[in-house]
Amino acid sequence: MRSLRTARRLPAALVALGLAAALGLGACSGDPAPTPTSQPPAGGSGSAAEALPAKLTTQPAAGARDVAPGDPVKVTVADGQLESVTLTNSEGKQVAGQLAADKRSWATTEVLGYGKSYTWAGTATGADGKPVQLSGQFTTVSPKRQVSGSLNVGDDKTYGIAMPIALTFSSKVTDKAAAEKALSVETTPKTEGSWAWLSDTQVHWRPKEYYQPGTKVTVTAKIYGVKIGDGVYGKQDVSASFTIGRSQIVKGDTRTHRMQVIRDGQQIADYPVSYGLDSDPGRVTHSGTHVVMEKYPTYSMSNPRYGYTDVNVPWAVRISNNGEFIHGLQASVWAQGKQNVSHGCLNLSPARAKEYYDGVLTGDPVEITGSTQQLSPRDGDYSDWTYSWDDWTKLSALSA
Repeated sequence: MRSLRTARRLPAALVALGLAAALGLGACSGDPAPTPTSQPPAGGSGSAAEALPAKLTTQPAAGARDVAPGDPVKVTVADGQLESVTLTNSEGKQVAGQLAADKRSWATTEVLGYGKSYTWAGTATGADGKPVQLSGQFTTVSPKRQVSGSLNVGDDKTYGIAMPIALTFSSKVTDKAAAEKALSVETTPKTEGSWAWLSDTQVHWRPKEYYQPGTKVTVTAKIYGVKIGDGVYGKQDVSASFTIGRSQIVKGDTRTHRMQVIRDGQQIADYPVSYGLDSDPGRVTHSGTHVVMEKYPTYSMSNPRYGYTDVNVPWAVRISNNGEFIHGLQASVWAQGKQNVSHGCLNLSPARAKEYYDGVLTGDPVEITGSTQQLSPRDGDYSDWTYSWDDWTKLSALSA
């Protein structure tokens, strides 16, 4: 009770003064007031630190030896741009090249030679505005052996819808994956296909299904300068551009002794035929998808095993390397459409054989059914369609 009687009310001025003091104390105990922004310390992230000198990288690196001429040859720059680039061979000739639009890279546009020395020269300007000199030297490999390649197709030719592309090397290829990476096939319209190694010297490309009529095809083998074996390199690039013609498929049945010619989906002929003698495995016509390989107005046939040599037949169309042809033979007209008496070929009358001959293209498929023997890879160079698609793709050196 005493405390209530003795307490005094403070004057209003003192209360205000105390409140101000409290507010001031609160302000001092919080974050300090902001100070003027200072300049970044030396060596910080300012623009001066970003002005870096140009950094040049060459491929191949300076001092490299035994470089494959087919490998990429280029210069790149970081933190700057290229001002000039030259690559000069040991004879003093400059190699043609192209500077990128952003001036950050340069690459050769012509191939290098084997067994030569090359020297870089040029300048680049860095982000710091200072020039940096390009220099260095490398040498290309001197091969133990150079291997050439040849194609079975030619420029501006027209082929049938089953035409395989065959690239044959002049000697054994041991690094098939490296060789296959140098190969390409471009088609219009786009056509699914795959390479397959049928031997150590031959690789084929075929579509998954027959080509569409009118397809444009370009095959390129950029094998020059590519290492395809121990000390073995490609000798020169090869390429060809061709066209797929109309669709024509021969469908033959050895049991009916007939063959039909189907062009663009319409049957245009139905010929009586004598196929190979079914009872003799050495004479029977093989079932399976054959491919027209070549044709001759006359062809001399020999088979000493069966007692004949140099028998000339007219209008001969080869459909396999095992000796099977479609050709004319007057001597078997009596059996055509009735009996199979040939030595594996499809015999037509000379007039019918010429009619077929006149309209055939290399690469046309000939589908035979009904016989006791099946066409296989042993039967010739164009055995591509004897493989299922799954089995075919497994023959690629790049298959997973």
